[in-house]
Amino acid sequence: MDARVEIARLEGYLAWEAEVSAAERDARAFAEQFPWLSPGDRESVERAYAADRLRYAEGVVDRAVERCRQLADRYRSECRRICTRWAAVCLAVTLAVALLAVVPAALRA
Repeated sequence: MDARVEIARLEGYLAWEAEVSAAERDARAFAEQFPWLSPGDRESVERAYAADRLRYAEGVVDRAVERCRQLADRYRSECRRICTRWAAVCLAVTLAVALLAVVPAALRA
């Protein structure tokens, strides 16, 4: 595989691990607001909080990936359209130059 792809995968992995760590840290901070919770209840609150946050983060990532795919498709389509247009312009100019070279010679004959 391309090294850039591997680096991108590693960056994605590290970013997700950072999100997991942040979710767990924030879950602990949230649960600490409720000192009356038993240790078991506190763990349940922390797990639920972290899981909810990670579900949300996963949705954000999924929507970003989908948007990137949509933009890539759109840009590819635009690029094809522009290339086709440029090819048509080049062909038209080539034909015009060829006609301008042939017509005066044909008129002299």
